[in-house]
Amino acid sequence: MSLKKRLVNNGLASILSKGVRVLEQLFLVPFFIAAWGAAYYGEWITLTIIPSVMAFSNLGFGSAAANSLVLTYASGDKQKAANICKTGFYIITIMVLIAIVLGAIAIYVLDIFHVFDKSLINSQDAILAVSILIIARLLNFYDQLIESFYRAAQRAALSINLLTIRAALNLAAGLFVLLLEYGIVAFAISQLIVTVLFSILYWLKGRSVLGLYKNYTGTKDAVILKGITTKGLSYLMLPVWQIIYFQGTTFVVRIVLGPEAVAIFNTARTLSRSLNQLLYLVEPTVFPELQIAIGKNDWKTAKQIFRVSIIGVFLLSLIGVIFLAIFGLWFYNIWTNNELELPQAMWYTLISAMLFNALWYTSEMVFRAVNQPKRMGIYGIIAAILSVLLTYLFATFYGITGAAIGAVSLDLILVFLVVPNGCKIMKMSMNDLVSHGADDFRELFQKILKKIKK
Repeated sequence: MSLKKRLVNNGLASILSKGVRVLEQLFLVPFFIAAWGAAYYGEWITLTIIPSVMAFSNLGFGSAAANSLVLTYASGDKQKAANICKTGFYIITIMVLIAIVLGAIAIYVLDIFHVFDKSLINSQDAILAVSILIIARLLNFYDQLIESFYRAAQRAALSINLLTIRAALNLAAGLFVLLLEYGIVAFAISQLIVTVLFSILYWLKGRSVLGLYKNYTGTKDAVILKGITTKGLSYLMLPVWQIIYFQGTTFVVRIVLGPEAVAIFNTARTLSRSLNQLLYLVEPTVFPELQIAIGKNDWKTAKQIFRVSIIGVFLLSLIGVIFLAIFGLWFYNIWTNNELELPQAMWYTLISAMLFNALWYTSEMVFRAVNQPKRMGIYGIIAAILSVLLTYLFATFYGITGAAIGAVSLDLILVFLVVPNGCKIMKMSMNDLVSHGADDFRELFQKILKKIKK
């Protein structure tokens, strides 16, 4: 299959995936509020910080093993790729076991200090639901390694479609629970059942698609183990800064402004980032082909993919900001049944982040494509800590609008840190990005016009 056809297939699969992802983020909120109430839902968001922290951790060793496997497979060393798969599965399993222990300790310590007793949610229900969600999140640790099977086999679109099915099943299961007005324990159980069944099928299908084990038997390799561990610790900084940012800002709003403010802050941030999911269509579409091109040392193709991606995403973000500025507040009131009051200044502040996010997020994929995550991890941690501190400071003085200003600061900081270094990895300057990117777009536009005329 040609590069063009693979990009088209990846793009179509990504569109469907992000559509379901937007539904997953937005669709259930009115049902949560209707079934549980705004304050109770705000407390539930706060409680899910623990499983969310556990979920972010799978971006570490799973990413290290997955990217190593794809780059090695693309270079033609199939035996080493099989060894990476075997070794990667081993170390991910070790991390799952460690995470189970750490999760249990965290819940035990929080219970000792009666943290759960201070919530609007019954403490026993809270502990049980959080424990179940932790197990579900830990099973997802294997996702990235399995996804690399499809990517290495140049069947990324199939993987995206399968993950979309899982998201849709999670959405349907959650909706079923909320319509029946069950509580948080039933909701957590529904997510666990979907995760268990899907993970088994996803793994079996991935092995079949790659077909690596038909001719090669992987072995656990000490050198590979050391390499994955080293890279994994670097990748682990990526979820760490996301944990600091997303959960940190949520916690700050809860402490400074209260549980109902958490519901406003998180729903507003979710809606303001909803169109980001459309922008993120580009990354899963081009990333598999970008990484394959780099693995084959085809830098000309890799540079073209990168330039078109970053400029295209930025132009789309401009359209997104205008759209949300016009229709966003109207939709928010309908979406939340007019039960949450969102200040206009806060809304316009949050949607401005889309412009900055489009630039740094698209550039960030380069660090993963070349399997060099350390620098991005450092940049993210610096920006996240500064953003949480600013969120606390501005929330204290300016309320929930100030919290939004602090949250948006992360995207602005990362633009100045990530974009120039992403260009450097791609062996180009910022000037090359703009000038050659414009040429790439003109060439692409001309090709589209020719096809339309035909």
